[in-house]
Amino acid sequence: MREENRNLIVAIVLSVAVLIGWQYFFAAPEAERQRVAQQQSTQVNPAAPNQPPSPSQAGGPSAPVPGTVPSAPAVPVVESREAALARSPRVAIDTPAIAGSINLRGGRIDDVALRRYRETVDPKSPNIVLFSPSGSQNPYYADFGWVGTQAGPLPGPDTVWTADRTSLTPSSPVTLTWDNGQGLVFRRSISVDDKSMFTVKNAVENRGSGPVTLHPYGLVSRHGKPTTLGYYVLHEGMIGVLGDQGLQEYTYANLDKEEAALGQNTVGKAWDGVTGGFLGITDKYWAAAVIPDQAQAYQGSFTARQDQNGQVYQANMLGSPQTLQPGSTTETTQRLFAGAKEVAVVDGYQDTLNIKNFDLLIDWGWFYFITKPLFKVLDFFYRMFGNFGVAILLVTVVLKLIFFPLANKSYASMAKMKAVQPEMASIRERFADDKMKQQQALMELYKKEKINPVAGCWPVLIQIPVFFALYKVLFVTIEMRHAPFFGWIRDLAAPDPTSVFNLFGLIPYNPGAVPVIGPFLMLGIWPIIMGVTMWLQMKMNPEPPDPVQKQVFAWMPVIFTFMLGSFPAGLVIYWAWNNLLSVSQQAFIMKRNGVKIELWDNLRSTFARKSPAKG
Repeated sequence: MREENRNLIVAIVLSVAVLIGWQYFFAAPEAERQRVAQQQSTQVNPAAPNQPPSPSQAGGPSAPVPGTVPSAPAVPVVESREAALARSPRVAIDTPAIAGSINLRGGRIDDVALRRYRETVDPKSPNIVLFSPSGSQNPYYADFGWVGTQAGPLPGPDTVWTADRTSLTPSSPVTLTWDNGQGLVFRRSISVDDKSMFTVKNAVENRGSGPVTLHPYGLVSRHGKPTTLGYYVLHEGMIGVLGDQGLQEYTYANLDKEEAALGQNTVGKAWDGVTGGFLGITDKYWAAAVIPDQAQAYQGSFTARQDQNGQVYQANMLGSPQTLQPGSTTETTQRLFAGAKEVAVVDGYQDTLNIKNFDLLIDWGWFYFITKPLFKVLDFFYRMFGNFGVAILLVTVVLKLIFFPLANKSYASMAKMKAVQPEMASIRERFADDKMKQQQALMELYKKEKINPVAGCWPVLIQIPVFFALYKVLFVTIEMRHAPFFGWIRDLAAPDPTSVFNLFGLIPYNPGAVPVIGPFLMLGIWPIIMGVTMWLQMKMNPEPPDPVQKQVFAWMPVIFTFMLGSFPAGLVIYWAWNNLLSVSQQAFIMKRNGVKIELWDNLRSTFARKSPAKG
């Protein structure tokens, strides 16, 4: 086998290996897993029951020492979410974005459902549930308060607060009050905007006879290890920007491994004396994050601990000590983000509240400088036309226009390469036994004809980062979730739901449920369209004289069709549309350079070979 043929085959094999790896690690492996994963990600905290930490003293909860946040063993009580909510007095939360309640037993925000988002594309499906109370199947909540020593009883998970109203709305904040009976009066004012941000002001009045030192804290706690999607392209777990430490991300598995390695019940990562930023827990589309006062130093930490019912994961913020003299009052302000990671909302909070790098709550990835601007352009066209699918088509045209000069040079060079194919073949024949002279002669020909032999790679190299950036945007941005196109595409972030292997739904079975090969059987209409456009693009070029090369190129569209079958529909639509634009552009440049367009001859030749011979 000639060296150039061997190199080509190696390159094709490596490309296929990359696609298989991408399919295995990033693309949805099968339709059933897509359904289950979506349901799990929307419910955000699979079952791992827990009960609120119990007080260790009859007079009230024990006071943790400074440097820690409240935690205590739990008792194994599991109830339905409705029963757990009904067990405590509550203040209703009623906003355009959020429905839920504040638990007056503990003063926790532990009941949050998102009004604008549902579990499936069915408008009658249940709303997304973000927070659930302790004692339910899915405990997940935010808590704020004070810790300290020698201060008497401090508010804890069993403290029953008194509220000044029965509901919290954007126009009516709620104030909770509790007197510890030993000289300290605690007030917690909670307000909420019309999106996803709570503001929590904790005040303490010292009516006693001596000074008291307290530390403010805020935390987001998730009981039980949730089932994550498990894609390397997406971070799920602990997240934060802690002052100058920058973005910090830890998966649940990271903390579990550390716990197993150290053999300790409680482990974690901590950063002392940081200022600005946020810390919390993120899922694919939803997040809960504590936002400290951006001007005050604090200690931030991610912790995991084992209790009677499983793991408990927390993102904690512990403020600097504050000393209250008799007759004085102190107050701290913290915020809680609890909701969908909408780009405009998250960016808006970063700008208006000056939250350091809050936009990194959305996992834009390493190619932030490509993915976020790409989303901005997509969102611009979406707001203009009201359809993200149309926006993808228009962005593809814009990208083609931006890279038009470079692509023109590339296609022009390819056209010149085709024009000198006979001369190149002659050189290879003359120097078939002398590779060095063959290469020298070819290089002289390239120089004479002003041909760049690698110019044809540029369109592909340009397309790769755009392809991955668009995949990232489709995968992580909630704006793409359940965004319809036309016809049967009701969710651009999900694979084409049709399949040729069940006659596009006429046969009542799910090909994706077939073990091992199921993902490759989810071959919908749009992947087939993409494969056809790729095949047409290859037919634009002369068929390789080498039979091995010819077979490799013949199978490439088929391989890519099956590989992209389970990719998000929006990405497949982009690829197909990009192929059509590339065919048109290449045909125009070839015609302008006087090079024969091989498409029609190649198509006639292909179909002639497949037709039965006439006797």
